[in-house]
Amino acid sequence: MFEIDREAFGAFLVQLRKEKGLTQKELAEKLYVSDKAVSKWERGLSLPDISLLTPLAEILGVTVTELLRGERLGTESLPMEQVEELVTGSLELSGAQRQQKRQDRRQRGWLFALSAVMTLVELLVLRWLGFSWPILWNDLGVVEGLCLLFGGWVCLFAPDVLPAYYDQNNISSFSSGPFHLNLAGVRISNRNWPYLMGAARWWLLVTPVVFPLLYLALLTFVPALWEAGKLWLTLMAALGLFVPMIVSGKLHE
Repeated sequence: MFEIDREAFGAFLVQLRKEKGLTQKELAEKLYVSDKAVSKWERGLSLPDISLLTPLAEILGVTVTELLRGERLGTESLPMEQVEELVTGSLELSGAQRQQKRQDRRQRGWLFALSAVMTLVELLVLRWLGFSWPILWNDLGVVEGLCLLFGGWVCLFAPDVLPAYYDQNNISSFSSGPFHLNLAGVRISNRNWPYLMGAARWWLLVTPVVFPLLYLALLTFVPALWEAGKLWLTLMAALGLFVPMIVSGKLHE
């Protein structure tokens, strides 16, 4: 069974990139990925998605076969057995990537479940401390509900890869099901999409856990600012999501 040598692949990639006079960032921009991804390929830490092999080979002026073998073949033709091994190896690569994506999604699911359970426990503690359910719903319900709703979508259903037209056009919005995202001034593409989703997951999973604690602290330590404080907390929780997303989107645009 042919197994792709990551170190040989990475060394060959470095050689080809330098021959073309490209930096890691320039190569990444041509593929609509991050320069960190290219760096990992070159260091043998990971391999590109199978969908990127053809455009990567075309940019570097080699065939996919040469790219996978980590060497130039010139006019030499491979025996059929080696061709079959290369095909099998690339399929194994694709399967490993799908498996990794499933594991990542499963891990995000556990994080979402942990956030939801911690939020529920905090609400039950607040109820035990004497807060009625109507009060908790009025003061915390909207923020907690929206964070868990969109947090669940971002963790479990958000696409890992955007359609190609996002990379080819200047688009600042995304919509799917209940999730509507509009980041004015940020060009959304596959280059910054993972970072946008990472920022969204961080905010949407942490906020429902922290928000009840801040709510209780506000009432306990600064009761004079109770009404105004509740409003500011709600606005920060609801609108603060866009700050880390815009920052991460612009940094990796």
